[in-house]
Amino acid sequence: MQKYIVVNQPEKWNFSIENITVISSQDYLTNPQFSLLKKARIFNLCKDYNYQSKGYYVSLLAEARGHLAVPTVKNMVDLKTLKLVRIVSDEFDDIIQQSLKNIKSREFTLSIYFGQNVAQKYKELSNLFYKHFQVPFFRVKFSYSTKWNIQSVKVISESEIPDEHLESVQQFANQYFSKKRYDTPKLTKSDFDLAILVNPNDPAPPSNPKALKKFVDMAEKMNIYAEIIEPKDLTRLSSFDALFIRQSTEVNNEAYAFARKAQQEGIALVDYPDAILKCCNKVYMAEALQNANIATPKTIIVHKDNLNEVLTTTGLPCVLKAPDSTFSFGVKKAKTEEEFGALANKMLKKSDLIIAQEYCPSDYDWRIGIIDGKPFFACKYYMAKGHWQIYNWKAKKKNEQDGDAESFPIEKVPKNIIKMALKSAKLIGKGLLGIDIKVVNNKPMVIEINDNPNIDFGVEDAFYGDLVYTEILTALKTRVD
Repeated sequence: MQKYIVVNQPEKWNFSIENITVISSQDYLTNPQFSLLKKARIFNLCKDYNYQSKGYYVSLLAEARGHLAVPTVKNMVDLKTLKLVRIVSDEFDDIIQQSLKNIKSREFTLSIYFGQNVAQKYKELSNLFYKHFQVPFFRVKFSYSTKWNIQSVKVISESEIPDEHLESVQQFANQYFSKKRYDTPKLTKSDFDLAILVNPNDPAPPSNPKALKKFVDMAEKMNIYAEIIEPKDLTRLSSFDALFIRQSTEVNNEAYAFARKAQQEGIALVDYPDAILKCCNKVYMAEALQNANIATPKTIIVHKDNLNEVLTTTGLPCVLKAPDSTFSFGVKKAKTEEEFGALANKMLKKSDLIIAQEYCPSDYDWRIGIIDGKPFFACKYYMAKGHWQIYNWKAKKKNEQDGDAESFPIEKVPKNIIKMALKSAKLIGKGLLGIDIKVVNNKPMVIEINDNPNIDFGVEDAFYGDLVYTEILTALKTRVD
């Protein structure tokens, strides 16, 4: 990706930066050469970001052209809204108070250059402000009453940097532009920067805290910078090279928005939006598996006009699934015709189509983990105590909400199970997938294809250990390369 520093007057640019072209704002805005660029990262260091100024239009047109702009127009608008600045800064008020506690005067100005300050003691505070606003040069003015409060935030131009700061700013500039990610200064140079998306309020997270820590630790050993981000961090996504989704995926939640944004900006990711769309819809899945001649429980797509025909196919008991059901949410069992009618009609009020399947009881389901067409873990998931599913969210005791699990080496899994899992995965394509297979009367049947399968410490990694994590991280590295 080509990199450009855009300034008002290139002839007055004082810093020497390798492998980046310095151009004028006028040239970027008017020269057709730049509007035709397919991939570019634009560092907008114009002296003014006010509405309809050249600096404003540089970032606006960069976004329209599909270029990655730092700062974005949104960053500019955020900085102009002092109320928003104060709301954001409230998140790290403790650090503001701690950083400024020894200042004797009632006013203080913090100058932030590429996310850093010339005084080491203000480095953390500078990082935090830059992390949220991502403007190359700006000043934050504080005043003290009963505590330190923000009075103003002002973008500054290169010409406003004091002479005694220029040497430090040159050093900061070299550190900043040598990196692949641009929201916080880094002390070490990694192969690439990975965002791991986690929703702290996820009712059924696909990775437990120990597994998330393992991903970060293994990434560090592989010279990958990994950072846990949350749904509120969507505006920061552009500063990463890769995205690994570790929150429950739905078409209408943040995970899909993150995946689409990553795909649009050429950021490597696991998993792709197409995988989310396909795997999160049981109607699609039923049709795709049937067309591929992959064995499943007897299945019928239910709508209001065929309700009377369903039980002829499935029999009773019958399992009903909402199209977007995950982790056993939205999956019901009907034991009688009356119960079937009541459940089906209720579910059809929310979706024009639902899925009905024959009830196939078993002690466990196989889960075959596949990354980019390669099986890399295998587990047996046993049913929750006294329940017909792996998850029983109504269980009173937390330790009875899910069943036990057992991990196996791939070569110990029956070959027909592996073969069926690989064939099923091809329906979705490359990515991280979990194929759920039941064996009833010696006949394997696909129950589910999951786009965002669990990777929990002590479960999926019980046999292969660190290899489970490195396989996924290596897949992401391959995408980046």
